[in-house]
Amino acid sequence: METENKLTNVANIGDTISVKGGHRKGIKGQVIAVRDSSVIVDIGKNPNTGEPIRTVINHKNYKVTKG
Repeated sequence: METENKLTNVANIGDTISVKGGHRKGIKGQVIAVRDSSVIVDIGKNPNTGEPIRTVINHKNYKVTKG
């Protein structure tokens, strides 16, 4: 049951999240994949190549935002 309570704030694919700590604090991005202990987030595009910038964030290090 403890595991269920910890995972109630887990983002789903397509959700927008805000990073709570680290060097990317405050960055917002869209969830593209959900893993057991983290999410993969698209946080923008490289201005030189147009490729997406993606990062992996642990579930305890983000907050799901409304937009």
